[in-house]
Parts: sequence; structure tokens; C-alpha cells
Amino acid sequence: MSDSAEVPLRELNQQTSRVLARVAAGETVTITKDGVPIGDIVPRGGVTGRPAYPFRTDPMGDLNIPDLGGPVLDDDEIEATLRSMGAEAAERTDGVDD
Repeated sequence: MSDSAEVPLRELNQQTSRVLARVAAGETVTITKDGVPIGDIVPRGGVTGRPAYPFRTDPMGDLNIPDLGGPVLDDDEIEATLRSMGAEAAERTDGVDD
């Protein structure tokens, strides 16, 4: 038995117990739809080769940010503004005893 295999979504749907038995035996199974990988089923504690996050990391669409009438800043101007804000905060905390 190989360490990984591709299983079409239809096969997973029709033979779930068999596919999960392969996973329980230590095999990593990549589920495909129309030949395109869509997910992996890995043995518990197995490594997928990429991190698993407990939150969404996929894009959720375009951001609809309202125009509040403020100045239009390029990336360099935004970075400079944020850096100066950090410097101001550091100056306020200088001399403050912990």
C-alpha cells in the first residue's frame, strides 16, 4: 500500500468506509473533483505538508471600503505615517517606570 493516493469525490461518497479504512491504516488520501485536488484526508497526527489554521485563510471576496473623504495615500506614505505613530508612542512611554 502506498503512503498517499488520489480518490475521486464520487468514490469517497460511495465507499466512505473503505476510504477511511485506508486512512486509518496510515495512508493519506487526496480527494479530487474532475481530476483536480480539493482536499486531503490524513491519519490523525499526520503531517499534510502545509499548516492547518483554525480560521479561514481563503479570500472572502472584494473589500467594499467606503470613501470617508480622507487623503489618498500611497504605500510609502502609509508606512511613513505608521512609523511616525510608533515613534510618538515610544516617546510617550520613555521615562515611564515599569
